[in-house]
Amino acid sequence: MTDVTEQTVTGGAGSPGFLGRRSELAALHSDVEKAGLDTLAGRPVARGRVLLIAGRPGSGRTALAEEFAAEISSGADYPDGLLRARLTEPGGSPVPVERVARDLLTELGADAPPGADEDELADILREALDGRRVVLLLDDVCSAEQLAELVPDHRDCLVVAVSRGPLPKVPDVRPCTIGALDRITAVSLLERGAGDVRITVDPGAADTLAESCGHQPAALVLVAGWLAAHPEATVADAVRRMAEAGDAVAASGEAAEQEADEDAAPPPSSAPPGYPAPPPYPPPDAADEPLRRAFRLAYATLPAPAARMLRLLALAPAGLVDAHTAAALAGCPVPTARTALAGFAAAGLLRPVPAREGAGGGAQYLVPGCLDALLRALLHAGDRPAEILLARARMLERTVRLLRACHAVTEPQGTPARAWLAGLPGSLRFAGRAEAAGWLASRQSALLAAARLVVADGQLDTLARRLVSALSRALIAHRGAEAAAPELYRLHELVLGVAERQNLPRERAAALLNLGDIDARTGRLAEALQRYRAALEAARSERDQADPLAVGRTLESIAGTYAELGDWQRAADWYSRAVALAQSRGDLLAQARLHGRIAAAWTYTGNWPEALRAWRAAAAAHRRTGDARAHARAVAETARVQEYAGRPEEAGRTGEEALRLAERSGDRRLQAALRLRLADSADRLGHSAAAAAHRSAAQALLAGTRPVESSVTTEGNTNETELESPKLD
Repeated sequence: MTDVTEQTVTGGAGSPGFLGRRSELAALHSDVEKAGLDTLAGRPVARGRVLLIAGRPGSGRTALAEEFAAEISSGADYPDGLLRARLTEPGGSPVPVERVARDLLTELGADAPPGADEDELADILREALDGRRVVLLLDDVCSAEQLAELVPDHRDCLVVAVSRGPLPKVPDVRPCTIGALDRITAVSLLERGAGDVRITVDPGAADTLAESCGHQPAALVLVAGWLAAHPEATVADAVRRMAEAGDAVAASGEAAEQEADEDAAPPPSSAPPGYPAPPPYPPPDAADEPLRRAFRLAYATLPAPAARMLRLLALAPAGLVDAHTAAALAGCPVPTARTALAGFAAAGLLRPVPAREGAGGGAQYLVPGCLDALLRALLHAGDRPAEILLARARMLERTVRLLRACHAVTEPQGTPARAWLAGLPGSLRFAGRAEAAGWLASRQSALLAAARLVVADGQLDTLARRLVSALSRALIAHRGAEAAAPELYRLHELVLGVAERQNLPRERAAALLNLGDIDARTGRLAEALQRYRAALEAARSERDQADPLAVGRTLESIAGTYAELGDWQRAADWYSRAVALAQSRGDLLAQARLHGRIAAAWTYTGNWPEALRAWRAAAAAHRRTGDARAHARAVAETARVQEYAGRPEEAGRTGEEALRLAERSGDRRLQAALRLRLADSADRLGHSAAAAAHRSAAQALLAGTRPVESSVTTEGNTNETELESPKLD
């Protein structure tokens, strides 16, 4: 949860900066050089220094951490900059360490292997931070264990952690507990919204108003925003309204308790699926009462449509909101939503997110963590479950259309995707590829959060599958499959969860295949083999309705994985199963390809008879398909194996046959490669004149073309798991 900060009252160029907390800032700067608690106790640790800022939500703890981190990272002690991460989701659940570590590695520009677990990623993060001097700002830490996984192993980095309370199990921590602002700073913060005239006219009321806010920054920001929105109101009016808001909160709490006592059974939950059902207001807490009163004051004066939109913003994935998200949730035009969001930000109800360079899609806002529970309580109390589900469906449908537009803008002109894009409203189109890429990058965390939430929900599985598909295509189009592999891995896992829940064997097999492919590319071959075997089981579970292409693809993947593991006999066995399936389908191209891979596998084992049999079968299949070039290559590989088997004369005759086939295909480079191969063979047989003739002919063929090696590419190299011909001579 990220707190409302003083900067949310006034934004833009020339606005006042950080206000107050000078003694706390000085103490934090001093603590950087001081020994931690474990060192003082005689238990020094060789890990990064941790400065802990502890305070309640709404106390300005994040604003203080941001100000301190910005100050210290701008100096010479930490030249490698500042990294940020939030460790708590909206709603209060902790962010998995795996996701935090992966996001930090992305910021560092380091590789984060897709599918790696949290221990592996935490180790990679520590290695990436080794030798760097960075400030690591970890906001809203849930537990000491969560923080300990992310602390670097050396003292060149500084960790600034923000939490609700102390974290006693963190080694060598220096705590800084913050509370209320001093009176002068609190009144100055009110003055930003009320103006100096109203404060000067009634300084006593200003002091009373600051006290009713508990001198808490978040409450003061909300009241200052209310005063700015109501220039006709006096400070005394605000004091009276705050008192009335406090009475309303108390009455609501008493009524809720009375209803709970009267009803034997609790009422059915109206919380949206996937979200906890909160009470109408959070449990009473004297320290939180000023914030609840200030929020009630700001909320009560909103028009009904704006109040409804604000409540629905609690559904925004990752708490990130833009005009499209708000418009879809509330069912209103985008310009109306854009105006409402700007008003919420001016009132302190939302926090503007600094725009990233090149980001498209307009301004973004963050739902303050200290207001999240209050908004969820209002949503629970004021909206029916069906309305909430409909709002979420509208938001997801809008997101799918934006992702499709983001992908379509990368397609060539004249394609169906471009025609579909041209028919969209202007607000859903992107000006070009660069704008779409910027939008995707700036919204990626929210888009991934939306996918996670809708899959966890389980009531909108059709939309979930469409969202994951659209997001995957957009990521591949703009970043490429390799660069986007970590995100794609998470998305395939989500698809797998939906497929298992809905009992969709084909989707389950496809998700497992995709996960296995990424595991194989990143070297986790044992995990890939497990994925492929599970995919085969899922694909075959449909029995007569099984998709033969999916089964064949899975068989090839299993064989390719065994080849990567060096188990050539099993690789050949699984390729043979795939060949049998291709023969049953009459797929000559697949038969030719698979026979070549079988031959390459047997060649690695030195089983020359089986290798020759497979290459001849591959050549026959290529001949039947009419591919003269591939036919010539397969015959050339047959000659190579004959030479390995100690049959040079027969290899020479087969090589001449391959050359004749290459001449028919008209491929000059292939002819030259085969002549160089024949020249090498002639040299080994002592036929120097024939070798010279072949080399001379090869030079003539290569005149004006790029030189080639004296070997022919092995037919088996076209597999996803590439096989090179063994160099046995």
